[in-house]
Amino acid sequence: MFSELAQLVINGVVAGTILAVPAIGFTAIFGVLRFPNFTIASHATIGAFAGYVANVYFGWPAWAALLLAFAIPALSGVAVDEYLLKPLRKAGPLTAAIASVGLVIVLENVVRFFFGNDLRGYDLPLYRDWSFAGLRIGPQQVENMAVAVIAMVVLFVFLGFTRMGKAMRAVADNPMLASIKGINADSVGRLVNLVGMGLAGLGGMLIGLDTSIDPLTGFRAILPIFAAAVVGGLGSIPGAVVGALTVGIGEELSIMALGPEYRSVFGFFAILFVLLFRPRGILGERAY
Repeated sequence: MFSELAQLVINGVVAGTILAVPAIGFTAIFGVLRFPNFTIASHATIGAFAGYVANVYFGWPAWAALLLAFAIPALSGVAVDEYLLKPLRKAGPLTAAIASVGLVIVLENVVRFFFGNDLRGYDLPLYRDWSFAGLRIGPQQVENMAVAVIAMVVLFVFLGFTRMGKAMRAVADNPMLASIKGINADSVGRLVNLVGMGLAGLGGMLIGLDTSIDPLTGFRAILPIFAAAVVGGLGSIPGAVVGALTVGIGEELSIMALGPEYRSVFGFFAILFVLLFRPRGILGERAY
């Protein structure tokens, strides 16, 4: 019993660490632009397939393909927001959020048009799982965790020590004061979409490296991504990390009671619980 519980916790930490990458992107965009941009789901799918093309068709190693998995959705995210969502944001956050849901369907069908509905896997070397004390973890899982941690460290350094990172934090904290200080909110909006959607794409490929990909990869991930952001506190990047680990471990532990086919139910319960008892989330009211 104890070994089974420990194995589920390890699996949850791995899943939560990977989930934190797109969750950070989602909450960063919310913190600056003040609306939930659900196209992060389709950009996770775009990133997964961009990495797939680089890895399988061009023969790039997985670590190099991850760069393309970041770059392609980062650029498409900026374009989608600039030309489709930005004009709608003036009508309010609800209008923009609803439009983003519609765009998820459009963008995922674009992916389906080019790649079809089949499950696809990356061209990766096969390694045996590492075993210790009756517990197992795969080398690819460790690599995925390492990439996720590096991405998060780079982001925290960017936000804390660079001029543009500080500008993003300023706009998230107080848009009006940031404007008075001469910070261009439009430029910051483009930057946060570049970073946020790039992280979504990176997260999409990391999810695919651990399993497989299809046009619904991002759609299946959007509930735990949203749950992680809400649990941690919308707009808080440290909160997104805490929320992602909470959701990742919670989904794995729920298998003991509900079975693997119902693990996604934990995301619903996590959102409901937080909204009922702590609407701000674990680290709410903290912008970045």
